[in-house]
Amino acid sequence: MPKPIRSRATLQTVETLAEQVRRIEAARRPVGEAVISSGNTTLDGLLPERGFRRGTLVEWLASGAGSGAATLALMAAREAARDGGALVVVDRYRQFYPPAAARLGIDLEKLTVVRPERDEDHAWAVDQVLRCPGVAAVWCAVGEQDDHTLRRWQLAAESSGVLGLLLRGEAARREPSWAELRLSIEPIAALAHTRGRNRRLRVELLRCRTGHAGGTVELEIMGREGGHEEQEHAATQWDTRNETRTMHLASQLAAAKARHRSRGA
Repeated sequence: MPKPIRSRATLQTVETLAEQVRRIEAARRPVGEAVISSGNTTLDGLLPERGFRRGTLVEWLASGAGSGAATLALMAAREAARDGGALVVVDRYRQFYPPAAARLGIDLEKLTVVRPERDEDHAWAVDQVLRCPGVAAVWCAVGEQDDHTLRRWQLAAESSGVLGLLLRGEAARREPSWAELRLSIEPIAALAHTRGRNRRLRVELLRCRTGHAGGTVELEIMGREGGHEEQEHAATQWDTRNETRTMHLASQLAAAKARHRSRGA
């Protein structure tokens, strides 16, 4: 087991090197990148730049379903698409629920869902969508993923200005990250008289490439319960307007993949 660093001079050297790395990473950013609100003023206050920067990856770590991480990531995706551009959901695990997105104010006309059948297709689809300048944000759940793929996604987002919102398990906390920001989301138990209303969450900033991490905030988001008729209407909109677009984008990606492989890449 390695011994802890005790020398003050060594600690100062480490801090100096870390600051130099942060400056180098900041200098690599494209000029004119915009900062996007998370959609929650309390969460914005935790973030070093009061929002998320386009062309970066943001990791949302949670222990399981119902943590609120998916909702927070969707809220950020909604803000990213306000000024134009599509929101693409890469739904490898068939868990995305469009009516929930509609309840958060996401325009279903701007929403496209891609459902890859295999893990390798999922990794490839995320990479391709992150490279598309016409996309405002990509939202997806990520299982076990190798460092090479995550690095490729980071470079893809950086090249196009797309915001990548990655949902990951708490186990990823022990892994290295290419994300600009890494956040841990933990639900706070509600009191009996508040159940069914807004949910309370604790958000911790685990990693920040250009600043200091370690802060924590508590915030509220929309509760689980909502108007049944509203959800049914959103589901109908999804079925009639988006299913064809989903299949169309998937076929475009498949065709591009076939051309890519035919060239021997």
